[in-house]
Amino acid sequence: MKWNHKYFKNLQIGVDTFSLLLSLLVAVFIKKGGFVFPKTLYDFGFIILLIVIWFLSANECKLYRNRINKKFPEEILYNAYANILFLILVSSFLFLSKSVYGDYFRFSYFISIHFGVSVVLKYYLRKRQHSAFEEGFIHDKLVIIGYNQTSIDFNKTISEHVYYGYKCVGYIDDVMAETPAMHYLGKLHQLESVFQQQQVDEVLIALPQHEQSQIRKCIELCDQYNVRVRIMPQLEDLTSKTEEIDTIGLISVINLNILPLDKWENQFFKNLFDVSFSLLFLIIVGWWLLPIIWILVRMSSNGPVIYKQERWGLNNKPIVCYKFRTMYTDKTPLSFEQTSRNDPRITPLGKFLRKFSLDELPQFWNVLKGDMSVVGPRPHPTPMNIASMETVNNYLKRHIIKPGITGWAQINGCRGEVRTHHEMEQRVNFDLYYIHRWSFTLDLQIILQTIIKMLRDQGAY
Repeated sequence: MKWNHKYFKNLQIGVDTFSLLLSLLVAVFIKKGGFVFPKTLYDFGFIILLIVIWFLSANECKLYRNRINKKFPEEILYNAYANILFLILVSSFLFLSKSVYGDYFRFSYFISIHFGVSVVLKYYLRKRQHSAFEEGFIHDKLVIIGYNQTSIDFNKTISEHVYYGYKCVGYIDDVMAETPAMHYLGKLHQLESVFQQQQVDEVLIALPQHEQSQIRKCIELCDQYNVRVRIMPQLEDLTSKTEEIDTIGLISVINLNILPLDKWENQFFKNLFDVSFSLLFLIIVGWWLLPIIWILVRMSSNGPVIYKQERWGLNNKPIVCYKFRTMYTDKTPLSFEQTSRNDPRITPLGKFLRKFSLDELPQFWNVLKGDMSVVGPRPHPTPMNIASMETVNNYLKRHIIKPGITGWAQINGCRGEVRTHHEMEQRVNFDLYYIHRWSFTLDLQIILQTIIKMLRDQGAY
């Protein structure tokens, strides 16, 4: 069955409408001690006003954009943005209302209940949606044009993560390759016959950029058969370029290699956020949690509580990275050696601290010193940097911004020991993606997903 995003979008709109009405009744109940139902035109007008303002806020914050291939924490953030804008707009109009609801309901309760109910119901919808994908009830039939490493990696991704909602019908290329992963459908000039023989919902074009004429023909044919089309750049383009669309007169141009953090205002707000978040953490959590861990480390084994290690920071400059010590001091090797699973050097307390990444908490002091960011590429020990800079493409580019306590690579599974050359390349690609696609929303999403992974992930050791 074809996956219909418009149907899912309508479900989300229905969920938010229900959440608004329920939250309004509950907020009035808390204030008055009983339900107050609308009686006058002013009451109904006030409710309609709330609904209209909400959907204006949701539309402005792009709340109902298709995020099926995104993590749910991103959905939570956009819900939060919409609620903040909703709060500002309704507060501006609230004093003008003569409705009993405007007098009686507690706005803070209303916003909090609406946010919570909406998030919970949307999470339930997403889980039901993912179950339908996994069981094969609904999906989009996809054809990949071009057989190369990019298309191979994409097919592997949608095969391993069925909740993206794609089923690959096969690939089209002028050269047939021996592969069990994808079915060969024919050459490029046979694309129209593929459309005529079976239902295709989406086409992914992964052809090299120099084949512009072929790409244009494919797009025109997709438009003719009303098939969605996406163009996927080569992976090296994705991780080494950042584009910014500008206009000169009526002509659109693309500026390359402009990093978001090259702009002073983005640097300023990121630094301000780093300091504010670190101070907030220390004031709310750190003042009691850090002393407890300090005492436990001191009691668990002999040696210093804080482990200091040289790593590389901004522009490849050495920094001293602070961590709670998790190893026995008499088993620490003289030369650098990565931690492995069931490493005998790790103390019992150290295993617990590493599992939940609590050993990294002293790095908030690195953030306050200006050596690190809350979010950014994880700093590697100096020997690992030296070993990788000659063998991994674009390795040193990960140091053009400050390293972070957590990062995009870590929430995507790149934690712990780096066992192969491919794993290091994958980690670097994630870091470069973050550098070239940085946004404040992305930082908040990474922090939220890090907290979730700290509670349930088994990747670190």
